[in-house]
Amino acid sequence: MPALRILFTRLRAEEKLLKEAADRRGIPCELRNVSDTLFGSERFCSEGDVVLARCVSHNQNEGVTRMLEMQGVTLVNPSRVAEVCGNKLTTSVVLAEAGIPQPKFSVAFSQEGALAAAEAMGYPVVCKPVSGSWGRLLAKINDRECAEAVFEHKSMLGAIHNTFYIQEFVDKGSFDVRAFVVGGEPICAIARASEHWITNTARGASASNLPLDGEMTSLLRSVHAAIGGGFLAADLFRSQGRWLVNEVNDGGEFRNSIEPTGVDIPGAVVETAWSLREK
Repeated sequence: MPALRILFTRLRAEEKLLKEAADRRGIPCELRNVSDTLFGSERFCSEGDVVLARCVSHNQNEGVTRMLEMQGVTLVNPSRVAEVCGNKLTTSVVLAEAGIPQPKFSVAFSQEGALAAAEAMGYPVVCKPVSGSWGRLLAKINDRECAEAVFEHKSMLGAIHNTFYIQEFVDKGSFDVRAFVVGGEPICAIARASEHWITNTARGASASNLPLDGEMTSLLRSVHAAIGGGFLAADLFRSQGRWLVNEVNDGGEFRNSIEPTGVDIPGAVVETAWSLREK
């Protein structure tokens, strides 16, 4: 019997909420921990299944989706979406190719190159790991002395940290925005407010409803057109009178956005996912 398979490596509130939403709608649904699963030539799913991959690691998510695509499995977010969203540099390049407004960014592959990029952009700048979430390992760099220290430390953390992704620091005020796009359509957004320059709700930022305006809706549709996928969570800044796309996530957390927006986000996701079996 066809079912919606929700794959995970850590069972978070979001995966539980998705399962509950599917159950309420009578959608056959299985939560499956894939940490010890072998993906090979044998079929992982039944014909007609739809898979929503929500592994915490972007590398795992991309690997799982690529293996399932090889078997012809229907995915809510294909491997290209995981590939683009799992790497901040790739995300920025895809957005730039689509002409979507975003903060200025540079990339370097050595300490010296990173320092030159920061100097050329002008302080303050933000240095981010190309892969990561929850606002971890971000560094706001205010001057050259700080830049030298941060880039030296990053150079010792391993190969992935020797790709230096540097973004202009955007004065966004006291909040930024997390917006959700399901089935290609923006459904809701929250304003995340914090006294700290990092405004993730996972780090204590408060959330409040932010009604979608025409500009934001159009921008989010453009993001979906560039990246694709059945479920995206985009982080936006308001700067100098316009919205900028900061990051795009393919497995974004949403538990802190349901109550302030009043939108049944997990319900919208499972309905969109289940509709894909007919396409």
